[in-house]
Amino acid sequence: MAKKVVATLRTTSGKDFAKIIRMVRSPKTGAYTFKESIVPNDLIKETLEKK
Repeated sequence: MAKKVVATLRTTSGKDFAKIIRMVRSPKTGAYTFKESIVPNDLIKETLEKK
């Protein structure tokens, strides 16, 4: 049975965060994996432009 984790990404400093999940293909096996990262809302666009 899976557990549900409840967490807030908002801190008292007033900075909002977003969770980004990217699908990345492995060059070795060709299988897809998922990479998760939590970034401030100010840096979402720059993070998504990176490879």
